[in-house]
Amino acid sequence: MSRRTPKLLSYQDCGKAEKELPGKVVWVTGASSGIGEELAYQLAKIGALLALSARRQDELERVKKRCLEISSLSDKDILVLRLDLTERSSHEAATKAVLQHFGRIDVLVNNGGRSQRSLFVDTSVDVYSAIMELNYLGTISLTKHVLNHMIERKKGKIVTVSSVMGIMGAPLATGYCASKHALQGFFNSLRPELGEYPGIVITNICPGPVQSKIIDNVFTEELSKSLEKPGDQSHKMPTDRCVRLILVSIVNDLKEAWISDNPYLAVCYLWQYAPTWAWWLLGKMGKKRIQNFKSGVILASFGLVWETRSKISEE
Repeated sequence: MSRRTPKLLSYQDCGKAEKELPGKVVWVTGASSGIGEELAYQLAKIGALLALSARRQDELERVKKRCLEISSLSDKDILVLRLDLTERSSHEAATKAVLQHFGRIDVLVNNGGRSQRSLFVDTSVDVYSAIMELNYLGTISLTKHVLNHMIERKKGKIVTVSSVMGIMGAPLATGYCASKHALQGFFNSLRPELGEYPGIVITNICPGPVQSKIIDNVFTEELSKSLEKPGDQSHKMPTDRCVRLILVSIVNDLKEAWISDNPYLAVCYLWQYAPTWAWWLLGKMGKKRIQNFKSGVILASFGLVWETRSKISEE
């Protein structure tokens, strides 16, 4: 379930999250749905103090209400803070607001972002600009302000929900893959820059397909166009399982975690250790994936692998 699968599996049931996270201030972006929403719920149950951010204030209030219902937290233990990652000029003030409310930030979870489903030849460059502004520049902008605070304290955790698409490539997601590759490169380069601050931990989380709502809000070929048919998501990893493994990765200070079921996880290893075979597979199955897309069949982020497994089963 991770780049070092046995290591993550050995940690997952030890209860360390329940011991370390109560009382810690955790700021989660993209907290109004999907992985961010489930993170809020599991953190609330553990007893972490929460700053919840996203663009939709009403959805954040809904998440906060549910957090209060399922935990022993009080109203002041959860701060709802509307935040648009693309409005970089607001990030300093947002960071100050969290610090004013809680006095510190122990963990920043960079979870906000959007995916993509479109062919490059059909896609406006404005879409690529928007993807990078949101997924990449918005994330590192907020990180910069929070990191200044963590450097003063000489401790903290910066957790970025990247994707296995930050490790490999896939047709129909060129912009999304590019933004996640950028995040991987940035945080892997930032980590050694912080060598004199061993108390500051950088963790990259790389989920595979997860049953979140990310597919409902993807970029397409035009900024104003939405995806008409999200497709079946039932074969993806349950969100609660993914989030549990994220929390395990956080408290055990893993530098990088690949969180996915097979056959998707196997392709991650193939891409990492046998790239020539991965390129062959991508070329072989990418054509079919594009044909399905053009005919209106929308598959998961790893629809390519899903087709491969089906093909192998038939043979």
